[in-house]
Amino acid sequence: MVLGTSSGAGKSLMTTALCRLLQRAGEQPVPFKGQNMSNNAWVDQSGGEMAYSQALQAWAAGLEPHHSMNPVLLKPQGDSTSELIHMGQSVGLARAEHYYRDWFKPGWAAIRSGLSHLETALPSGRLVLEGAGSPVEVNLQSRDLTNLRLAQFLRARCILVADIERGGVFAQLVGTLGLLRTVERPLIRGLLINRFRGRRELFDEGRRWLEQNTGIPVLGVMPWLDELFPPEDSLDLLERGKRKASAEIEIVVIKLPSLSNFSDLDPLEAEPSVQLRWLTPGEPLGNPAAVILPGSKQTMTDLKQLQKSNIAAELRNYVNNGGHIFGICGGMQMLGKRLNDPDALEGKDINNSSQGGLDLLPLNTDYGCIKALQQRCSNALWPRGGIQIEGFELHRGSSSSICTEAEPIFPIASDPDLGYWLPYGSFGGVVAGTYLHGIFENGIWRRCWLNQLRKRKGLALLSEQQAHHRKQRDQLLDRLADAFEAHVNIEPLLRP
Repeated sequence: MVLGTSSGAGKSLMTTALCRLLQRAGEQPVPFKGQNMSNNAWVDQSGGEMAYSQALQAWAAGLEPHHSMNPVLLKPQGDSTSELIHMGQSVGLARAEHYYRDWFKPGWAAIRSGLSHLETALPSGRLVLEGAGSPVEVNLQSRDLTNLRLAQFLRARCILVADIERGGVFAQLVGTLGLLRTVERPLIRGLLINRFRGRRELFDEGRRWLEQNTGIPVLGVMPWLDELFPPEDSLDLLERGKRKASAEIEIVVIKLPSLSNFSDLDPLEAEPSVQLRWLTPGEPLGNPAAVILPGSKQTMTDLKQLQKSNIAAELRNYVNNGGHIFGICGGMQMLGKRLNDPDALEGKDINNSSQGGLDLLPLNTDYGCIKALQQRCSNALWPRGGIQIEGFELHRGSSSSICTEAEPIFPIASDPDLGYWLPYGSFGGVVAGTYLHGIFENGIWRRCWLNQLRKRKGLALLSEQQAHHRKQRDQLLDRLADAFEAHVNIEPLLRP
């Protein structure tokens, strides 16, 4: 089990690296995070929802992701309320102050169910568990579902990760160990220092001090990695401001207050010629090659924020002057004419159940209680035909087109419910949107979309013979495991 001294210490990536390393050694690692809190989700082949970080760990382990690897998922939607996913399906809303009173026992039952499924499906596998936040939040320890309660239940061998970049790494580790209960302390088999800058030998004295004063071996010192790994949560996006020397076009992504499924943009981040600029509503738009409206956990509420800021007017002016706008899921819904949400499923205000959209796509969206949760495969019709695209749907609401002679709207794929596009104005503007999460992972489609932006700027076209992003992702996971193997000794974790 990988525990951390705090949120963001690097648990997710260290667990991912451990999965790939064990898989290389001929074992079958099985990733598991009992409870996660994230709006960055994945839909498995059975239509179950799970956190994207556990899907990534499954790929690292050479497995197809399954929602049993993350049996409890909390999806924050503001006002101290989260949608609660148990074993892949939504089971209701949970308020923070009532969560442990109402949901502790059902949550533990879901965790036991997930473990049972994995034991049956992969009987020879080795569980690789990821903790959540800090394992020693003293006001929550007795009700903690996913850290030491689970470690004790499974008798897991634990590694404690601390992020030296944050400062105070000795206090992080010694403080965490000091707050462990007597029965919990023997679970910790090793310490791991993460994100160290400089030569490793500079930490030798600190390593000796930790081992002498805690009696626990330091298994390794992981260096700061410049690789662009998937962010663990949306806050990590703020650290992605580094300018690429090879960037030729800039694409603005609207950083919505309730941003979800931000991993949709990872393939664009990985394009050497593309610079993504995450823009908070209220900041100047500028003149990028394209603007992307990503998914939202609270589409109606985020739409109001856009309309209150100057960004709504800027987007209309931008596309009237030949700009390209692309919406994904909730982003596409916002681009439409009207959104009807009588049960406040996509916003908090049940008294404002119908709202005008940005009116850039002739669509109306109606929300219902049933979620679309499925993987999809179709043939693209835009930007050009003959391209197979795949991804997944994860949304409430259905959108219907309002096609007129004055405002013709076209499907982007042979399955028309996956999205639409519209030529806009007399200067070559385009507004498009899709319900297909992961659309940019389709390498040929992504390059075709980028080439239409490059044409407008008079840039040479990129090769469209590009593999699916899973190939790049797999190579990235190998490089992560290479670094982990070079700097961390996992033998103490493997011994009984």
